[in-house]
Amino acid sequence: MPELTDAEINGLQKIGGIVGTVLQEMIQAVRSGLTTKELDLFGQSRLQFYGARSAPILSYHFPGSTCISVNEEAAHGIPGSRVIQPGDMVNIDVSAELDGFFADTGASVPIPPVLPEDQRLCDCTRAALKKAIAAARAGNPLNAIGKAVEEEAARCGYQVISALNGHGVGHSLHDEPHFIPNYFNSRDKRMLTEGMVIAIEPFLTSGNGQVVNADDGWTIRTADGKRIAQYEHSLIVTRGKPIILTVSR
Repeated sequence: MPELTDAEINGLQKIGGIVGTVLQEMIQAVRSGLTTKELDLFGQSRLQFYGARSAPILSYHFPGSTCISVNEEAAHGIPGSRVIQPGDMVNIDVSAELDGFFADTGASVPIPPVLPEDQRLCDCTRAALKKAIAAARAGNPLNAIGKAVEEEAARCGYQVISALNGHGVGHSLHDEPHFIPNYFNSRDKRMLTEGMVIAIEPFLTSGNGQVVNADDGWTIRTADGKRIAQYEHSLIVTRGKPIILTVSR
């Protein structure tokens, strides 16, 4: 993979900062009584404020500016009339484009009153992301990321949702490498190289980890109805600590 130019790094950091900031603004805005569509419209307005374009709309004609998934919805939830309830778990995934650069981030937000089991699931998934990011160094095998996630999930007694994975990002929403598993695959011989731009996003659940596609053609749900937690950052791989792009600025 060719070395990134200063202009590319600056462009990636700019869009990364925008999606990171919009995610934090949406986290501050989410509350019970709000519909997922209202939350999405807020996110849309903030992306527009910063001059960015929704990547799901731009890339896939997704029916929403952001993906908002609630409780048993694992990913790609379509914003709509669903009213967020006390005690819900809301996952917000924000990805966007600016000047030809893309970044992707996400977080799960337990709505008060927070169930202890939801808080524990969130804490473990955040820890899995942190350990996966630490493993993302040039010269390491790419499967070190999945190994870190899987080991942390097992330590906490959770299952990885193996059908949902990280991916390359940067010049498109889903870039090379297209498939970054959240589990250890000994047959995967790919290596992490300096300048790779990737999105790491562990999905953990207290259930069996199986998912099904909803009738709307987008939403992915847990087969057993169990809740999930997901946290995601986009980053640039280096020989040392990766450059995390999706931090709010």
